[in-house]
Amino acid sequence: MSDTVTISMRLPSSDVSRLETAAGALGMDRATFFKMALRLGSAEVLLEQAAGAYRRGEVTLSRAAEITGVSLHELIARMDQLDLEMKYGLDDLETDLRP
Repeated sequence: MSDTVTISMRLPSSDVSRLETAAGALGMDRATFFKMALRLGSAEVLLEQAAGAYRRGEVTLSRAAEITGVSLHELIARMDQLDLEMKYGLDDLETDLRP
């Protein structure tokens, strides 16, 4: 079993009510729903951050995929959704081919 850590946070009661309603609609208990929402939300934040870094030319596409924890193939498939254009030159290829 993996180690777990308990965290606490303050949320407006209206947010908690909305999240509890969503959890109930999905047939989940609050804790399970909150964990799922946190995982999905943090993955989207990382994806947006990595996409922005790629857009600004700060990282290669493969590095952006690595940052987000998705495969390069998956990131390429989502480029339209993220409003990204392929910027891939010889230097990028050489970097990606290095072990």
